Amino acid sequence: MSTKTIKLLFMFFLSAIMAIPAVAAETVKIGALFSITGPPSFLGEPERNTAQMLVDEINKAGGLKGRKIELVVYDTSGDPTKANQAATRLIREDRVAAIIGPSTTGETMAIIPIVEKAGIPLISCAAGVKITDPVKRWVFKTAQNDALAVARIYEQLKKRRINKIAILTLSDGFGSSGREQLIAQVTKIRGSQAQALICWGTNPEPAVVARNVKQLGLKIPLYMSHGVSSKKFIELAGDAAEGIMLPSGRVLVASFLPNNDPQKQALIAYVKNYQQALQDGGRSLRRPRLGRRDASEGRCRTGR
Repeated sequence: MSTKTIKLLFMFFLSAIMAIPAVAAETVKIGALFSITGPPSFLGEPERNTAQMLVDEINKAGGLKGRKIELVVYDTSGDPTKANQAATRLIREDRVAAIIGPSTTGETMAIIPIVEKAGIPLISCAAGVKITDPVKRWVFKTAQNDALAVARIYEQLKKRRINKIAILTLSDGFGSSGREQLIAQVTKIRGSQAQALICWGTNPEPAVVARNVKQLGLKIPLYMSHGVSSKKFIELAGDAAEGIMLPSGRVLVASFLPNNDPQKQALIAYVKNYQQALQDGGRSLRRPRLGRRDASEGRCRTGR
């Protein structure tokens, strides 16, 4: 998620909150549902860190009409059931003004009925087009639609004159038996007439596919979705990540963008501020301390 997107997200919340009469001693609560642990943690942890960084910046500047922002964070671990329970708690117990997250499409779809019924604005960090299509009154999202990612891959296929492709879609929780199934699927693809393989999913399974492709000596181009657009995928796939192509947001390659790119300076500034916040915040930013009651519930409160 780029700094421009994140700042627009906060501007959306704050513009609505600014209309509320100021009460000097009262904080503004914003809920956050991130996959800080579990398979999607490569998404959720930086999302949590970025949200906290921006809250700290706003509070340091005096808050909103003298009111501090309190960020109430729940770790969903990428589990739709946990996301559902946490969203309910944010609305009923924490009484937040709005919710950021969750990190994944499945979690987001699980909580949409809850926020729609409560009339609480939700801005998801996930990419699935079905999150906002059809349009919903209280639901928004920041990540690129998966349809845009598909279009980018299609452009590459056209340039390379590839018209026969194999598509492998993945689900969560494969385990050892799932890995065996992946090997079987890749083996089938090796025996087909496919000119390229597109693997659609999020970590860790796509990394398993990448390693299987290398192990089986599959010589066709391998494309991944933007769901693995992170350093974590490279760590999981190892040498098998070499040569894989995938669509991605520009923040990962900010320093390599041409100087006339309109996003370059903003992205570089975000990366610098993020790294500085990690250094300044130390372990408290990366791994927040939880109170006894909050720790059992997977919650942290910050910005008080």
